[in-house]
Amino acid sequence: MPDVKSCIATMRSALPTVDDHIAEALAPRGHLRAGINLSNFLLVTGHSSSGQPQGVSPGMAAALGELVGRDVDYVTFESPGAVADAAEHDAWDIGTIGADPARAQFIQFTEAYCEIESTCLVRTASPIESYADVDQPGIKIGTKKRAAYTLWLERHVKHAELIQFDTMDASLDGFLEDNLDVLAGLRPRLSEDAARLTDMRVLTDRFAAVQQAIGTPKGRHPAGADYLRQFVANAKSSGLVQALIDEHGTTGKLTVAQDAP
Repeated sequence: MPDVKSCIATMRSALPTVDDHIAEALAPRGHLRAGINLSNFLLVTGHSSSGQPQGVSPGMAAALGELVGRDVDYVTFESPGAVADAAEHDAWDIGTIGADPARAQFIQFTEAYCEIESTCLVRTASPIESYADVDQPGIKIGTKKRAAYTLWLERHVKHAELIQFDTMDASLDGFLEDNLDVLAGLRPRLSEDAARLTDMRVLTDRFAAVQQAIGTPKGRHPAGADYLRQFVANAKSSGLVQALIDEHGTTGKLTVAQDAP
């Protein structure tokens, strides 16, 4: 598997030359402001000695900045919803968050570069065996407000009741204390919770996969969004995404997203 530097070198020869339209669209202030969601522990796995976020998500922003020839300023947020809200206020130039129709009103997304399975935690004695058993009358699902998987549930759940909490930790506490039937979340986090709690299990199937993409605020020159799309496609084909996943220790938890049919 090639390393990050060699992947970037491969991409440099494959991507179009960065002209004034691309540079102005992606970095109108002369530097690339990257909106980073700190709450996803798979995408932001730590910080450098200078306090900069590190992980697959910041790594994608850093690679883009190198290819565009612009320094990267990381603009951090405590939740993906906060990143999405900031798109309307010119707070960032690219945002690395889950692509979702609810966010696409103000953000133009690339295809996904990686994905994370969304599934459910239940008690060992629960009769629920798969997601097909979850969306039933009387079932209460704990979930995190405005997470990409919650947005999916809001569109698709027809019979069960969604109980939303401000953070993932709060949703876990609510699930336990309020005796909810199900806790929705990302498989890696739920697996960790099940391992440290007693009498809990994670469903073997998934209800969705959170598609991590890169977005840019709508209304900018289309050359920027076009370059971003090509950047993500090449990041997958060159091996960059997989190299970042391996480098930051999230192999088996994050997977490179498949190309859209």
